[in-house]
Amino acid sequence: MTVKQLALFKNIDEKEIQNLLIMELRNYRALKVQIENKKEREEAGVIDLFPSVRQQDQLNELKVKQIDRALNRSLDFIERRIIEMKYFTSDETKDINIYLELGLKKGKYYDKKRSAIYRLATALGII
Repeated sequence: MTVKQLALFKNIDEKEIQNLLIMELRNYRALKVQIENKKEREEAGVIDLFPSVRQQDQLNELKVKQIDRALNRSLDFIERRIIEMKYFTSDETKDINIYLELGLKKGKYYDKKRSAIYRLATALGII
């Protein structure tokens, strides 16, 4: 399936796509917290609690919304669990721990992980 899937995308660097998506997924946790903190400050009537170097609130909110949509609508349950366990925890989780916990064989796990990365990259417009 992966070979056929990759044939649809001409001249892409698989590692570059993976690295770009992983960077966005790792930033997603922080962006989500940033949005929650902003809402909390607004509710409390506090605007400038911390100094801000960049004013990218709208861009960050849009990123979080689109990543949420991509996670919920483009992945199956196992693919989503793999992404959550691998990239949305504060601890660095090894692949072996994930596929053992999910009860997957090693090859099936890596197929699901790869397809999840490509589905997310496609849904987010990275490829």
